[in-house]
Amino acid sequence: MPDNIDALVRDLSDDDRSVWQAAEDRLVALGAQVVDHLLPHIAEGGGSRLKRSAEAVLHRLGDEALPRLREIRRQGPGRLRSNALKALVDLEGAENLDEGDRRALERLVRIKLIDERPVRLPSEAGRWLAFPADRLDDAVTALGLHDLRPATAVMGVAAATKATDSLEFQDSLGKTRTAYRVFITPAFETWLEELPIQNWRLVWGNSFIDQLDGFTLADKLSERCGEAHFYVVDPYNSAENWYVAREGHGVRSFGSYDHPRFQGEPLPFEVEYREDADEDEEYAEGVPYARTAADLISVEPGRMPASGTDGHGWLATTHPDIPNSRFKGALPI
Repeated sequence: MPDNIDALVRDLSDDDRSVWQAAEDRLVALGAQVVDHLLPHIAEGGGSRLKRSAEAVLHRLGDEALPRLREIRRQGPGRLRSNALKALVDLEGAENLDEGDRRALERLVRIKLIDERPVRLPSEAGRWLAFPADRLDDAVTALGLHDLRPATAVMGVAAATKATDSLEFQDSLGKTRTAYRVFITPAFETWLEELPIQNWRLVWGNSFIDQLDGFTLADKLSERCGEAHFYVVDPYNSAENWYVAREGHGVRSFGSYDHPRFQGEPLPFEVEYREDADEDEEYAEGVPYARTAADLISVEPGRMPASGTDGHGWLATTHPDIPNSRFKGALPI
Protein backbone atom coordinates (compact mmCIF):
# COMPACT_ATOMS: atom_id res chain seq x y z
CA MET A 1 0.00 0.00 0.00
CA PRO A 2 2.76 2.59 0.75
CA ASP A 3 4.07 2.08 -2.81
CA ASN A 4 0.60 2.75 -4.19
CA ILE A 5 0.28 5.89 -2.06
CA ASP A 6 3.65 7.16 -3.21
CA ALA A 7 2.66 6.59 -6.84
CA LEU A 8 -0.54 8.58 -6.30
CA VAL A 9 1.44 11.39 -4.66
CA ARG A 10 3.72 11.50 -7.71
CA ASP A 11 0.62 11.78 -9.90
CA LEU A 12 -0.35 14.94 -8.04
CA SER A 13 2.33 16.82 -10.00
CA ASP A 14 1.18 15.52 -13.40
CA ASP A 15 0.41 18.16 -16.02
CA ASP A 16 -2.73 16.29 -17.07
CA ARG A 17 -5.65 17.64 -15.06
CA SER A 18 -7.53 14.36 -15.16
CA VAL A 19 -4.52 12.52 -13.73
CA TRP A 20 -3.89 14.76 -10.72
CA GLN A 21 -7.60 15.13 -9.97
CA ALA A 22 -8.03 11.35 -9.98
CA ALA A 23 -5.00 11.02 -7.70
CA GLU A 24 -6.48 13.55 -5.26
CA ASP A 25 -9.77 11.63 -5.16
CA ARG A 26 -8.08 8.28 -4.53
CA LEU A 27 -5.85 9.70 -1.79
CA VAL A 28 -8.86 11.21 -0.03
CA ALA A 29 -10.60 7.82 -0.23
CA LEU A 30 -7.59 6.16 1.47
CA GLY A 31 -8.04 8.38 4.53
CA ALA A 32 -5.58 9.32 7.27
CA GLN A 33 -2.94 6.79 6.22
CA VAL A 34 -1.87 9.20 3.46
CA VAL A 35 -1.03 12.07 5.84
CA ASP A 36 2.62 11.08 6.33
CA HIS A 37 3.12 10.89 2.57
CA LEU A 38 1.64 14.34 1.93
CA LEU A 39 3.29 16.35 4.70
CA PRO A 40 6.78 16.57 3.11
CA HIS A 41 5.28 18.46 0.18
CA ILE A 42 3.18 21.16 1.86
CA ALA A 43 6.18 23.30 2.80
CA GLU A 44 7.69 23.43 -0.68
CA GLY A 45 8.47 26.91 -1.93
CA GLY A 46 6.23 28.63 -4.46
CA GLY A 47 2.89 27.33 -5.63
CA SER A 48 3.82 24.05 -7.31
CA ARG A 49 1.13 21.68 -8.56
CA LEU A 50 2.26 19.06 -6.03
CA LYS A 51 2.13 21.49 -3.09
CA ARG A 52 -1.34 22.72 -4.00
CA SER A 53 -2.71 19.21 -4.45
CA ALA A 54 -1.13 17.91 -1.23
CA GLU A 55 -2.75 20.78 0.67
CA ALA A 56 -6.06 20.19 -1.10
CA VAL A 57 -6.11 16.52 -0.06
CA LEU A 58 -5.39 17.42 3.56
CA HIS A 59 -8.18 19.99 3.53
CA ARG A 60 -10.60 17.47 2.06
CA LEU A 61 -9.63 14.96 4.73
CA GLY A 62 -10.32 17.64 7.33
CA ASP A 63 -11.14 16.23 10.77
CA GLU A 64 -10.08 12.75 9.64
CA ALA A 65 -6.47 13.95 9.38
CA LEU A 66 -6.33 15.71 12.76
CA PRO A 67 -5.60 12.71 15.05
CA ARG A 68 -2.60 11.65 12.96
CA LEU A 69 -1.32 15.24 12.74
CA ARG A 70 -1.51 15.60 16.53
CA GLU A 71 0.22 12.26 16.96
CA ILE A 72 3.09 13.40 14.75
CA ARG A 73 3.41 16.58 16.82
CA ARG A 74 3.71 14.52 20.00
CA GLN A 75 5.70 11.50 18.83
CA GLY A 76 7.28 12.31 15.48
CA PRO A 77 8.85 11.45 13.14
CA GLY A 78 10.85 14.61 13.68
CA ARG A 79 11.16 15.44 9.97
CA LEU A 80 7.38 15.84 9.77
CA ARG A 81 6.69 17.71 13.00
CA SER A 82 6.99 21.27 11.66
CA ASN A 83 4.83 20.49 8.63
CA ALA A 84 2.27 18.80 10.86
CA LEU A 85 2.02 22.02 12.88
CA LYS A 86 1.46 24.02 9.69
CA ALA A 87 -1.27 21.60 8.61
CA LEU A 88 -2.99 21.78 12.01
CA VAL A 89 -3.13 25.58 11.88
CA ASP A 90 -4.39 25.45 8.29
CA LEU A 91 -7.18 23.04 9.20
CA GLU A 92 -8.41 24.41 12.52
CA GLY A 93 -6.54 27.58 13.42
CA ALA A 94 -4.15 28.08 16.32
CA GLU A 95 -7.00 28.19 18.82
CA ASN A 96 -7.23 24.39 19.05
CA LEU A 97 -3.51 23.71 19.31
CA ASP A 98 -2.25 22.31 22.59
CA GLU A 99 -0.42 24.63 24.95
CA GLY A 100 3.02 23.39 23.89
CA ASP A 101 2.41 24.10 20.23
CA ARG A 102 1.00 27.56 20.96
CA ARG A 103 4.12 28.39 22.97
CA ALA A 104 6.29 27.07 20.14
CA LEU A 105 4.61 29.41 17.65
CA GLU A 106 4.93 32.40 19.97
CA ARG A 107 8.60 31.60 20.57
CA LEU A 108 9.28 31.36 16.84
CA VAL A 109 7.71 34.79 16.26
CA ARG A 110 9.82 36.33 19.05
CA ILE A 111 12.99 34.84 17.54
CA LYS A 112 12.16 36.13 14.06
CA LEU A 113 11.42 39.63 15.39
CA ILE A 114 14.96 39.95 16.77
CA ASP A 115 16.54 40.28 13.33
CA GLU A 116 13.58 41.39 11.23
CA ARG A 117 15.37 44.03 9.20
CA PRO A 118 14.88 45.37 6.66
CA VAL A 119 11.08 45.21 6.56
CA ARG A 120 9.37 45.03 3.18
CA LEU A 121 5.77 46.10 2.58
CA PRO A 122 3.73 45.67 -0.63
CA SER A 123 4.15 48.66 -2.92
CA GLU A 124 2.87 47.53 -6.32
CA ALA A 125 -0.80 47.49 -5.32
CA GLY A 126 -3.02 47.64 -2.26
CA ARG A 127 -4.68 49.95 0.23
CA TRP A 128 -3.42 51.09 3.57
CA LEU A 129 -3.87 53.67 6.32
CA ALA A 130 -1.18 55.75 8.02
CA PHE A 131 -1.13 57.43 11.43
CA PRO A 132 1.52 59.05 13.69
CA ALA A 133 3.60 56.26 15.23
CA ASP A 134 3.51 57.66 18.77
CA ARG A 135 -0.30 57.45 18.82
CA LEU A 136 -0.55 53.65 18.73
CA ASP A 137 -2.85 53.42 21.75
CA ASP A 138 -5.13 56.08 20.30
CA ALA A 139 -5.20 54.27 16.95
CA VAL A 140 -6.13 50.98 18.62
CA THR A 141 -9.02 52.71 20.37
CA ALA A 142 -10.16 54.55 17.25
CA LEU A 143 -10.22 51.39 15.14
CA GLY A 144 -11.76 49.25 17.89
CA LEU A 145 -8.96 46.67 17.89
CA HIS A 146 -8.44 43.75 20.28
CA ASP A 147 -6.01 40.89 20.97
CA LEU A 148 -2.86 42.70 19.84
CA ARG A 149 -0.03 40.22 19.27
CA PRO A 150 3.54 40.84 18.08
CA ALA A 151 3.97 39.89 14.42
CA THR A 152 6.65 40.06 11.76
CA ALA A 153 5.87 42.10 8.67
CA VAL A 154 5.78 38.98 6.49
CA MET A 155 3.32 37.38 8.88
CA GLY A 156 1.18 40.49 9.30
CA VAL A 157 0.90 41.37 5.62
CA ALA A 158 -0.04 37.78 4.77
CA ALA A 159 -2.67 37.71 7.53
CA ALA A 160 -4.26 40.99 6.44
CA THR A 161 -4.02 40.73 2.65
CA LYS A 162 -3.61 37.09 1.54
CA ALA A 163 -4.97 34.73 4.20
CA THR A 164 -8.50 34.67 5.58
CA ASP A 165 -8.88 38.16 7.07
CA SER A 166 -12.59 38.17 7.97
CA LEU A 167 -14.72 35.78 9.96
CA GLU A 168 -18.48 35.59 10.46
CA PHE A 169 -19.69 34.53 13.91
CA GLN A 170 -22.76 34.59 16.15
CA ASP A 171 -22.62 37.10 19.00
CA SER A 172 -24.16 36.56 22.44
CA LEU A 173 -27.55 37.69 21.10
CA GLY A 174 -27.45 35.28 18.18
CA LYS A 175 -26.79 38.03 15.64
CA THR A 176 -24.41 37.32 12.77
CA ARG A 177 -21.37 39.57 13.00
CA THR A 178 -18.09 39.88 11.14
CA ALA A 179 -14.66 40.20 12.73
CA TYR A 180 -11.65 41.39 10.75
CA ARG A 181 -7.93 40.83 11.12
CA VAL A 182 -5.64 43.87 10.91
CA PHE A 183 -1.87 44.39 10.79
CA ILE A 184 -0.19 47.48 12.26
CA THR A 185 3.39 47.91 11.09
CA PRO A 186 6.47 48.94 13.05
CA ALA A 187 7.21 52.66 13.20
CA PHE A 188 8.94 54.10 10.12
CA GLU A 189 10.87 57.35 9.99
CA THR A 190 10.18 59.84 7.20
CA TRP A 191 13.10 61.04 5.10
CA LEU A 192 11.96 64.69 4.94
CA GLU A 193 13.18 66.54 8.03
CA GLU A 194 10.79 69.45 7.58
CA LEU A 195 7.64 67.35 8.11
CA PRO A 196 5.90 67.98 11.45
CA ILE A 197 5.39 64.23 12.03
CA GLN A 198 8.58 62.20 11.66
CA ASN A 199 7.42 58.65 12.37
CA TRP A 200 4.43 56.74 11.02
CA ARG A 201 2.79 53.36 11.37
CA LEU A 202 0.76 51.82 8.56
CA VAL A 203 -2.38 49.71 8.81
CA TRP A 204 -3.10 46.83 6.43
CA GLY A 205 -6.33 44.83 6.24
CA ASN A 206 -8.05 44.34 2.90
CA SER A 207 -11.47 43.21 4.10
CA PHE A 208 -11.36 45.60 7.06
CA ILE A 209 -10.64 48.62 4.85
CA ASP A 210 -13.00 47.55 2.07
CA GLN A 211 -16.00 46.81 4.26
CA LEU A 212 -15.60 49.59 6.83
CA ASP A 213 -14.46 52.21 4.26
CA GLY A 214 -10.91 53.51 4.30
CA PHE A 215 -11.99 57.15 4.19
CA THR A 216 -14.21 56.74 7.26
CA LEU A 217 -11.44 54.88 9.06
CA ALA A 218 -8.97 57.68 8.28
CA ASP A 219 -11.41 60.21 9.73
CA LYS A 220 -11.75 58.14 12.90
CA LEU A 221 -7.99 57.78 13.21
CA SER A 222 -7.39 61.49 12.72
CA GLU A 223 -9.98 62.37 15.34
CA ARG A 224 -7.94 60.47 17.95
CA CYS A 225 -4.44 60.83 16.47
CA GLY A 226 -4.53 64.35 14.99
CA GLU A 227 -3.81 63.25 11.42
CA ALA A 228 -4.29 60.12 9.32
CA HIS A 229 -4.07 59.14 5.66
CA PHE A 230 -5.69 56.60 3.37
CA TYR A 231 -3.98 55.37 0.19
CA VAL A 232 -5.09 53.13 -2.69
CA VAL A 233 -2.99 51.81 -5.58
CA ASP A 234 -5.14 49.77 -7.99
CA PRO A 235 -3.26 48.88 -11.21
CA TYR A 236 -6.07 46.59 -12.41
CA ASN A 237 -8.47 49.54 -12.70
CA SER A 238 -5.74 52.11 -13.39
CA ALA A 239 -6.90 53.92 -10.26
CA GLU A 240 -5.20 55.73 -7.39
CA ASN A 241 -6.53 57.52 -4.33
CA TRP A 242 -4.96 59.41 -1.49
CA TYR A 243 -6.77 61.13 1.35
CA VAL A 244 -5.55 63.28 4.23
CA ALA A 245 -7.72 63.76 7.32
CA ARG A 246 -7.03 66.02 10.28
CA GLU A 247 -8.96 66.29 13.52
CA GLY A 248 -11.70 64.05 12.19
CA HIS A 249 -12.24 65.67 8.78
CA GLY A 250 -10.80 65.32 5.29
CA VAL A 251 -8.65 68.25 4.18
CA ARG A 252 -7.27 67.09 0.82
CA SER A 253 -7.81 64.14 -1.50
CA PHE A 254 -7.24 62.81 -4.98
CA GLY A 255 -9.19 60.06 -6.74
CA SER A 256 -8.66 58.91 -10.32
CA TYR A 257 -12.41 58.58 -10.86
CA ASP A 258 -13.64 61.23 -8.44
CA HIS A 259 -15.44 64.34 -9.73
CA PRO A 260 -13.61 66.58 -9.27
CA ARG A 261 -10.48 64.47 -8.97
CA PHE A 262 -8.90 66.83 -6.42
CA GLN A 263 -10.80 68.09 -3.40
CA GLY A 264 -9.63 70.51 -0.71
CA GLU A 265 -6.83 73.03 -0.81
CA PRO A 266 -3.45 71.86 -2.18
CA LEU A 267 -0.99 70.78 0.51
CA PRO A 268 2.49 72.32 0.78
CA PHE A 269 4.21 69.31 -0.81
CA GLU A 270 2.16 69.86 -3.99
CA VAL A 271 3.20 73.47 -4.52
CA GLU A 272 6.50 72.72 -6.24
CA TYR A 273 4.85 70.20 -8.56
CA ARG A 274 2.15 72.70 -9.54
CA GLU A 275 4.57 75.56 -10.09
CA ASP A 276 6.65 73.44 -12.48
CA ALA A 277 3.62 72.22 -14.45
CA ASP A 278 1.90 73.74 -17.43
CA GLU A 279 -1.88 73.81 -17.42
CA ASP A 280 -2.19 70.63 -19.46
CA GLU A 281 0.37 68.62 -17.49
CA GLU A 282 -0.52 65.94 -14.98
CA TYR A 283 0.64 67.99 -11.97
CA ALA A 284 -1.25 71.17 -12.89
CA GLU A 285 -3.85 70.60 -10.16
CA GLY A 286 -1.67 68.73 -7.68
CA VAL A 287 -0.11 65.30 -7.19
CA PRO A 288 -2.21 62.47 -8.67
CA TYR A 289 -0.11 59.54 -7.42
CA ALA A 290 -0.71 57.79 -4.11
CA ARG A 291 2.86 56.55 -3.64
CA THR A 292 4.29 60.00 -4.40
CA ALA A 293 1.94 61.55 -1.85
CA ALA A 294 2.80 58.88 0.72
CA ASP A 295 6.51 59.41 0.15
CA LEU A 296 6.19 63.16 0.75
CA ILE A 297 3.74 63.31 3.67
CA SER A 298 4.22 59.99 5.53
CA VAL A 299 6.13 56.94 4.23
CA GLU A 300 5.93 55.02 0.97
CA PRO A 301 5.62 51.21 1.33
CA GLY A 302 8.31 49.00 -0.13
CA ARG A 303 11.71 48.11 1.30
CA MET A 304 11.84 50.07 4.54
CA PRO A 305 15.41 50.97 5.65
CA ALA A 306 16.54 49.21 8.81
CA SER A 307 17.94 52.47 10.18
CA GLY A 308 14.52 54.10 9.98
CA THR A 309 12.50 51.23 11.44
CA ASP A 310 11.63 51.07 15.12
CA GLY A 311 9.84 48.38 17.12
CA HIS A 312 7.73 45.61 15.64
CA GLY A 313 4.34 45.08 14.09
CA TRP A 314 1.09 43.93 15.68
CA LEU A 315 -1.70 41.63 14.57
CA ALA A 316 -5.12 42.52 15.93
CA THR A 317 -8.79 41.72 15.45
CA THR A 318 -11.88 43.90 15.56
CA HIS A 319 -13.98 41.98 18.10
CA PRO A 320 -13.11 40.98 21.69
CA ASP A 321 -14.74 37.55 21.29
CA ILE A 322 -12.70 36.64 18.20
CA PRO A 323 -8.95 36.37 18.90
CA ASN A 324 -6.32 35.97 16.20
CA SER A 325 -6.12 32.26 16.94
CA ARG A 326 -9.69 31.77 15.66
CA PHE A 327 -8.62 32.55 12.08
CA LYS A 328 -7.63 29.47 10.13
CA GLY A 329 -4.56 29.26 7.93
CA ALA A 330 -0.85 28.96 8.66
CA LEU A 331 1.08 32.20 8.15
CA PRO A 332 4.67 32.70 7.01
CA ILE A 333 6.86 34.10 9.79
